[in-house]
Amino acid sequence: MRAIRDQKYTLEEYFELERSSEEKWEFWDGHVWCMSGASLIHEDIVANTIWSLHTRLSKGCKAAGSNVRVKVPIYPPYRYPDITVVCGERKKEIVSGLELLLNPQMIIEVLSPSTEAFDRGNKFTYYKSIPSLTDYLLIATEMPFVSHFTKQNEAEWINRDATGMNGSLRLDNFGIDVLLSEIYLDVEFPEPKISTPEDDLLDR
Repeated sequence: MRAIRDQKYTLEEYFELERSSEEKWEFWDGHVWCMSGASLIHEDIVANTIWSLHTRLSKGCKAAGSNVRVKVPIYPPYRYPDITVVCGERKKEIVSGLELLLNPQMIIEVLSPSTEAFDRGNKFTYYKSIPSLTDYLLIATEMPFVSHFTKQNEAEWINRDATGMNGSLRLDNFGIDVLLSEIYLDVEFPEPKISTPEDDLLDR
């Protein structure tokens, strides 16, 4: 994710950028960010997760990748989640000639070091404003670790985590299990950084 610096856009200018560009852009308060250019690990995990969902979800449920624009009421005009899941009719809205999905039931984000804090914090808060959303999944890229948040009511979400290649999570709202062995199939994790006494001194 990269921003265009030193330039502010009106909403209409942003929509024109979206219509004319082959890349995906997000907008907030006059600033735009390019959402293209993910790492190979990120894309491998996205592909594995969509494949796993397609094999496990019941008929009528569909998983889609990051080209889908999702309307987020308190973070307008829309966002590009890594994966969205809808069971039943996919409701949409057309805004300035662009198609927006209105009713995702699950949103999945594949984390990176630069976006993890935002995905776990403010972005999750924004996603909670989507009335149809019941499940939020966060998938790590540096190790096999997945966080699952399930909506209980308007004020409460329950968090469960799974770790390790043998880990799994039950998604009760969809009647399926998510297996980390499928999500991380053939994924080559980066070498862990080993800190030294010199690093500790520099961090102080």
